[in-house]
Amino acid sequence: MRLTLFLVHRVTGALVALIALSALIFAATDLLPGDATDSLAGTQAGQADRDRLRVQLGLDRSAAERFASWLAHAATGDLGTGLVGGRPVAEVLAERLPNSLVLSALALLLATPLAIVGGLLSGMRARRRTDRLISGGAVVLAGLPEFLTVVVLTAVLSSWLALLPEVSLAPVGGRPWDSPQVMVLPVLSLMLVGLATATRLVRSAVVDVAAGPYVESARLAGIGGARLALRHVLPNALGPAVQAVAVMFGGLTGGAVVVETIFNYPGLGYELQQAVANRDVPMVQGLSLALCAAALLALLVGDVVAALLDPRRQGL
Repeated sequence: MRLTLFLVHRVTGALVALIALSALIFAATDLLPGDATDSLAGTQAGQADRDRLRVQLGLDRSAAERFASWLAHAATGDLGTGLVGGRPVAEVLAERLPNSLVLSALALLLATPLAIVGGLLSGMRARRRTDRLISGGAVVLAGLPEFLTVVVLTAVLSSWLALLPEVSLAPVGGRPWDSPQVMVLPVLSLMLVGLATATRLVRSAVVDVAAGPYVESARLAGIGGARLALRHVLPNALGPAVQAVAVMFGGLTGGAVVVETIFNYPGLGYELQQAVANRDVPMVQGLSLALCAAALLALLVGDVVAALLDPRRQGL
C-alpha cells in the first residue's frame, strides 16, 4: 500500500512538472522572433499572402487558444505537424528517437561505471590527494562548455590523429550504428558531458555513508580498504548512485542537442536545432516536450529505484 502511494505521488509530481514544462516550452517558442511564414512564404511573397498563410497555419489565434489546443492534442499523443516540410512530429520522433536513444545509452554505459568508481575512490579518500585529483578533474570537466569538449576531442582524434570521421553521417537508408566508427566521437563527447556531474554526486553520497556509524563500526572491527568500500559503503550508497545516473541521463538529453548538431548526428537534438533555425514552432514544441518527458521519466525511475534500494525505506 505504501509503495502504491509512493508511486502515485511520484508519478503525479512528474505529470505536474511535465505540464509546467509544456507551458514554459510553449511560452518560449511563442516569443521567438518571427514565425514559420518567413520561411514558407519566401522573399517574394506580399503581406496579403503572408496574412493568408498565417490564417491557414492557425497563427492568427491567441496564444492561449493555441496552447490549449496543442496541450489537448499532445495528451492524446498527437504532437502536431511541422510547418516546414509538413512532417508529423510523431513521425520524426519515430525516425530519430532510436538514434538518440542508442547514442545516450552507449554514453550512459561508459559513464556509469566510471562515475561510480571515481566517486567511490574520491569519497573514500575525502580531502586527500586522490580526492583532490578526481574532484578537481570533475570540476574542470563540468566547467568546460560542451562545444569546447567536442572541439578538443575532434581536434585530437580526428584532425590530429586521423582516427575517426569528423561528422556522423548515417549510411543512406540505414542507421548510424551501421557504421560504428561514426558514433565514437559523439558517444565520447556525450559521455564526458554527464560524467563529471555524476562523479561528484556519487562522491557526495559515499562521503555521507562513510561517515555513518555503521561504517565506523566496521572500521573499528578492523575492516578497511577495498573490502570496506565494496561491502559496507557501496551497497548503502547505491540508492544515491542510481539517482546520480538518472540525473546524468537527464543531462545527456540536453547535451545531445549540442553534440548531435556539431557532428550532424541524425537524432532528435539535430532535428530540434533545424526546427529552431526554420522557426518551425510545432516541431520545436513537440521535440522539446519529448526530450523533457524522457528526462523526467529517467528521474522518476531513478527516484523509485533509489527508494527501493534505501535500507531505511525497505518498508515500501
